[in-house]
Amino acid sequence: MPVTSDLPDVIALFPLAGALLLPRGRLPLNVFEPRYLAMLDDTLKTRERLIGILQPRPAPEGQRRLSAIGCAGRVTSFTETEDGRYMIVLSGISRFRLTEEVPGFTPYLRAEVDWAPFHRDRMVEEADPRFDRDSFLGKLGRYFTARRLSADWEGLREAPDEMLVNALAMLLPFSPEDKQALLEAPTLATRRETLQVLMEYAIQTDEGGQVQ
Repeated sequence: MPVTSDLPDVIALFPLAGALLLPRGRLPLNVFEPRYLAMLDDTLKTRERLIGILQPRPAPEGQRRLSAIGCAGRVTSFTETEDGRYMIVLSGISRFRLTEEVPGFTPYLRAEVDWAPFHRDRMVEEADPRFDRDSFLGKLGRYFTARRLSADWEGLREAPDEMLVNALAMLLPFSPEDKQALLEAPTLATRRETLQVLMEYAIQTDEGGQVQ
């Protein structure tokens, strides 16, 4: 896993509402807008092949606001389709703090970023010593039932803690604001706790009960 000195100070940005990439996670994307096709072409020419995923924020018409924290992924798979699109996979490397947008002539955004606050992202896979998997999966089952979702329960039971929590954080249909909260959780344990709160809120809402 790259250390801070291996990561560039400036990266391309891909604002995507509702999309979440986490360190060591994998995010498939369908790239078709001309500006992002240009971004991908330029990114593939770099040594690191990094793209920063982050949430746009609500702003008055004609203005652009971006969340301060995003996550960079390395392009680890790409396929060009017959109609000129790219199907790519980003593998999460590290979160970053947006420092300053870089002016230039590219049709896509580029920015200076600070990796230092998230040095833990580039260490070994996180553990969650207090993770009660049975209780967590029980709540997840209620959430899936309320939302009429299906799951590979055997795979969920056997997945390592970080893979399980991060995959659910990335895949479950939460709001962009909730996705940002999951991204900014400082540890795996706090992300798991946030995920449980979001699931409980959804369960209570769908079942017509009072949200505690």
